[in-house]
Amino acid sequence: MLSQKVVTNLTNASGIRAMFEQGEKLRALYGADKVFDFTLGNPDSEPPEFVKNTIKKLVSDDIGVHKYMNNAGFMDVREKVAKSLSNETGVDLPANNIVMTCGAAGGLNIILKSILNPDEEVIIFAPYFVEYSFYIDNHGGRTVIVKSDMNTFEPDIGDLDKKITSKTKAIIINSPNNPTGVIYKEETLKKISEILKNKEKEYNTSIFVISDEPYNKLVYDGIKLPSILKIFDNSILGCSFSKSLSLPGERIGFIAANPKIKEVNLLMDALIFANRILGFVNAPSLFQKVVAESMDVTVDIEIYKKRRDLIYNHLINLGFSCIKPQGAFYLFPKALIDDDVEFVNMALKYNLLVVPGKGFGCPGYFRIAYCSSIETIENSLPAFEALAKECRK
Repeated sequence: MLSQKVVTNLTNASGIRAMFEQGEKLRALYGADKVFDFTLGNPDSEPPEFVKNTIKKLVSDDIGVHKYMNNAGFMDVREKVAKSLSNETGVDLPANNIVMTCGAAGGLNIILKSILNPDEEVIIFAPYFVEYSFYIDNHGGRTVIVKSDMNTFEPDIGDLDKKITSKTKAIIINSPNNPTGVIYKEETLKKISEILKNKEKEYNTSIFVISDEPYNKLVYDGIKLPSILKIFDNSILGCSFSKSLSLPGERIGFIAANPKIKEVNLLMDALIFANRILGFVNAPSLFQKVVAESMDVTVDIEIYKKRRDLIYNHLINLGFSCIKPQGAFYLFPKALIDDDVEFVNMALKYNLLVVPGKGFGCPGYFRIAYCSSIETIENSLPAFEALAKECRK
């Protein structure tokens, strides 16, 4: 009666939402202050005051803000996004190379719909965002997983070289990375670029680089985020304001296509068409206008840095092994027992909700989203201590 593919995928679907729903049950039993939920990348911080005031002003004063527009978005909005991104990256982007989208997830689906033929391959790097393989499958593609260097969580260049075939259509880069918080070094990205150029010559193909960048504004310790547009000619960015402006529920983002892409105008037509036929139609009209006025605004990064340092230092002192995140708001420690699913179930006894690494293609680890309140993190520290103690019995 139902789609067999969907029914099958339900059993393989993300454990993140399942753990979040488990948290709802625990909160009902014990009270919200006694449950330590680190499952969702759902920012605790409110949008900046400038953003709130812009929303109020637009709702009150901007006549026509709720109407349809071109499927790519309001032209004045696309112009502002293009100008900001050009200044930031040093790549001259015209407004026609921008499509406003329903978040980065909507953007990724539009990109994949536009470029994939049946059974073409898309490479992702483990650990990866859990929904990538479903997005690829949505549009008839096949997922190919490339492993990472487990000491750095950067892509394994040798494994990438082996996995590219004549059917490779794209690779997805996610930096700052979910779930590790790692930022891929410019040196690593340039090595990837050289491999892609060699493989394109070998197979007489073109390989797109899709950069999933919802965390591109959440970067710590003065680290510079390398520009994908400058390193890869065939690059397409999928960005979101969900994290940088604490607007995840508003589903607002954009796609930016590198002007060096061959037949880039045809690609843009395809992206705009896909935006319509996938049912998005257009990005939310009000929030297109909001983000256009807020391109130079971000949440206070120190809020997340303080949370990162608090929970990271505590876990390290307890004997956990973990790479210190350089961006985003996730920790990806190694579990204290071999079975990460069993470890996550043990954590539930202490009302700790974390996500097993298995779902990210990296068993033996677990993810913590430290975008929760500072009080939740502070109150969780004894629970992590008790969990560590039990694991060492």
